[in-house]
Amino acid sequence: MNETMQGVLTAEHAGIRKNIYFAVKRLFDIFVGLVGTILLLPIALVIKVAYLIDGDKAPIIFKQARIGKNGKTIYIYKFRSMVPDADKILMIMLKKNKKVREEYMKNRKLKDDPRITRVGKIIRRASIDEFPQFINVLKGEMSVVGPRPYLHREQEDMGRFYNKIITCKPGVTGYWQVSGRSNTDFKTRLKMDNFYCENQGFKFDFKLFIKTFETVLGMDGAK
Repeated sequence: MNETMQGVLTAEHAGIRKNIYFAVKRLFDIFVGLVGTILLLPIALVIKVAYLIDGDKAPIIFKQARIGKNGKTIYIYKFRSMVPDADKILMIMLKKNKKVREEYMKNRKLKDDPRITRVGKIIRRASIDEFPQFINVLKGEMSVVGPRPYLHREQEDMGRFYNKIITCKPGVTGYWQVSGRSNTDFKTRLKMDNFYCENQGFKFDFKLFIKTFETVLGMDGAK
């Protein structure tokens, strides 16, 4: 068998393995998505009661436009952990406070964000705020494991990493999410997501999925 034929067969085998991986991953997404969606109702009830006790009557679930696979716009669902109109408040903060602006430009988040509610701090530490994204997983817009779903305003700052990251469906959890996400800057986050998209597979996904439970049980969620 000549080298050309061997190359063709190797490429075919790689393509078959890749197709099997994505098929199994989708089945796994559907299963976990169903379980997660079923758990949404009791969790939502507890969060709603907690907000009402705190005097907050605003809706507890919100949706936000993010960058999906191939650059398509998707709308992800999350339990609200911030005050209403948080994005508008952020824009005001960035205009008025230089230190806040510098921190946000570096990390695309604020360590001690005053917009986070008391209930929000709890559900973030337990990573419960991400639960409604299982609806996105069932819809096929996200996967259980994948890169972070980036905001459209972050696209320009993603630079050379953008084209690789959008080859993957965004994930509810992923490499960055289980690697001390509260302590990583934006560039490190991009490198992690880029690495995942270049190396995704059964073993890597399984490792990140198990690591997610360790992170959640250790209450090491976003701060």
